[in-house]
Amino acid sequence: MTHDFRMSSPAQDQLMHGRVARYADLVPLPVQRDASIPLPALDLIYARKLLPVIGLVGGGDTPISSSAPVQGAAGITMTYAACPPGQGPGLHTHKATYETFIVMQGEFEITWGDAGEYRTVLKEKDVVSIPPGISRAFRNVGSTEAVLLVVISGGENNMADIHLPAKQVDALKATSPELLERVVSAGMTYDKTTA
Repeated sequence: MTHDFRMSSPAQDQLMHGRVARYADLVPLPVQRDASIPLPALDLIYARKLLPVIGLVGGGDTPISSSAPVQGAAGITMTYAACPPGQGPGLHTHKATYETFIVMQGEFEITWGDAGEYRTVLKEKDVVSIPPGISRAFRNVGSTEAVLLVVISGGENNMADIHLPAKQVDALKATSPELLERVVSAGMTYDKTTA
């Protein structure tokens, strides 16, 4: 979306008011508000509260984009991931996009590798940018709620970009086959399960 730099001040003002997202007004993804999905299943693939901020123009093909109060920022999406102590989504891979994590509050352990065998702890204002094709997970290792700013950029930014390892799929099958069906129907791919 391009804007005319010669736009009048009132038009600029009106445009900019539509591009403000207030943290207090953000709401978790619709699937996270669905009481029929057990919390342990949601915790396998989502931060406890995934709060969309910026989505793709026109709502895009992702739950993030369709829920975000701001639409369009040169192909990136941005969300806050708020996690209670010990919580964070399990391993997953983005096939074509970069996922950049910025710690806004608290401390997060970031793991990566096929089995999450590598790790580092990030503190407030620390950043890690994970390229496509590397499995990653994050978990709040502090004693209070922690918040990450998650920026996804490049590639095809949609549900088909996300791939789940067999261990995650097995855990989802055990806790909520319905959620597994929903994410696969939305485009996520996965490894064959071991069970």
